[in-house]
Amino acid sequence: MLRIGLFLLTNLAVVLVVGIILSVLGVGKTHTADGLNYTNLLIMCFAYGMVGSAISLFLSKPIAKWTTGTQVIEQPTNQAEAWLMRTVQELSQRAGISMPEVGIFPSYQSNAFATGWNKNAALVAVSTGLLERMNEDELRAVLAHEIGHVANGDMITLALIQGVVNAFVMFFARIIGNFVDRAIFKNESDSPGIAYFVTSIIMDIVLGIAASAIVMYFSRIREYRADEAGAKLAGKQAMISALLRLKQESEMPDHMPAEMKAFAISAGKEQGFSIAALFQTHPSIDERVAALQRLPY
Repeated sequence: MLRIGLFLLTNLAVVLVVGIILSVLGVGKTHTADGLNYTNLLIMCFAYGMVGSAISLFLSKPIAKWTTGTQVIEQPTNQAEAWLMRTVQELSQRAGISMPEVGIFPSYQSNAFATGWNKNAALVAVSTGLLERMNEDELRAVLAHEIGHVANGDMITLALIQGVVNAFVMFFARIIGNFVDRAIFKNESDSPGIAYFVTSIIMDIVLGIAASAIVMYFSRIREYRADEAGAKLAGKQAMISALLRLKQESEMPDHMPAEMKAFAISAGKEQGFSIAALFQTHPSIDERVAALQRLPY
């Protein structure tokens, strides 16, 4: 509870500081008697959108550890942990990145994730189920996949994409809110009316849901790239075998928090094409295996 409180207070403090800075720079006021100041509004939305995304990125490791219950391995206490540390170190050196923190989180489902604000300050974690049921070749492939996410800079890329998307969602939501306030509710003052705020909040939600499909599309593209990196580091057949093992386990209960799924090796149950598929963080395992089989090595 304390960590949630600190996280919310940090976000609130940043939002207040950004608001003060924008006001000092003269871009804090977005409404005039003639309507919206689009330049100020766009600057404000980009500032809030990118700052919020940056906060999520910089706090990704502590939040990931807390939400998944990940325990970082400081000193290996058994052979499995020692093997895990050695393998991550070897793969990291081959990928040209610094040794990430390595952790284990409690979950019966085989899964793993990587996170961190840059490729030289990352966290790679695996589930207890993954350690128990995968063989060493499959485990190594999963770790290579996660190292691929780190080496490719996927956390930073998706944070930037999310920040830009957030900015445009805020921007267009407030344009629509201003239209409703002035054209429908006939507010002619230089201050927004209640219709502006209510409409903006509703459109933040509606446009945010629609725009998340863009972020999820890029997430799926990065997943293919991480699979390819895993195949290069651990072998194509080992990567395919690991994915097929994950497919077999896709009906198991999934306790991975939603915010961590974009950086996990598996997103849960397989689904065919549907509108919901547009909002999936991962392609289907069949699609991923087919992409790996097409690789020339």
